[in-house]
Amino acid sequence: MKSKGIYGDFFLHMDILIMMVIFIVMNSYLFTTDITINVLSFFPLGILIYMFSEYFTHRFFFHIKAPKNTFLFKLIKRLHYDHHRKPNELKLLFLPVWYSAPSLFFLSTLLYLITRSVPYTLSFASGLLFMFFIYEWKHYVAHRPLKPKTRFGRWIKKTHTLHHYKNENYWYGVSTPFIDVLFGTLKDEKEVEWSATAKHLEDR
Repeated sequence: MKSKGIYGDFFLHMDILIMMVIFIVMNSYLFTTDITINVLSFFPLGILIYMFSEYFTHRFFFHIKAPKNTFLFKLIKRLHYDHHRKPNELKLLFLPVWYSAPSLFFLSTLLYLITRSVPYTLSFASGLLFMFFIYEWKHYVAHRPLKPKTRFGRWIKKTHTLHHYKNENYWYGVSTPFIDVLFGTLKDEKEVEWSATAKHLEDR
């Protein structure tokens, strides 16, 4: 994949552009509705749900043992196994839109079935997408020659690097590593052994 520059590779990536269009269209419609405090309260809920879904999806779906089912194996291979094998390959850094868009629709539909409110659902979906962009950016920075300016940013990059190059069984939170604290997967790197399968998840 030909590089468009360190920032162009992110902001001009097709999967990111499509999700940005969805984000803009949703919010354009949302702002034509009656926006209340109740509506706005679903935005941070979307952020929170994405934080936890990021962790659980990464740990329990992307890191499952190689499925015997051919279709499922190819799916996981594209979504994550190949990324661990070639951590810095640009085309493998981003979640493909064929995964991101249906995931957004699924979670938003669940919220709509609970609330029966389009404004609540759009606000919630906007929160999901907002955190999605943060996730994608943090993940991108973790694998590209960019040095975070904040201590927190450098910590995030370090923990993700440890996940890839030391042991794949820890440090699952890409943009929210503090969630690892809740589930015991944030470790002192000195206490964790090197894993022979960090780059070859399908061999576990």
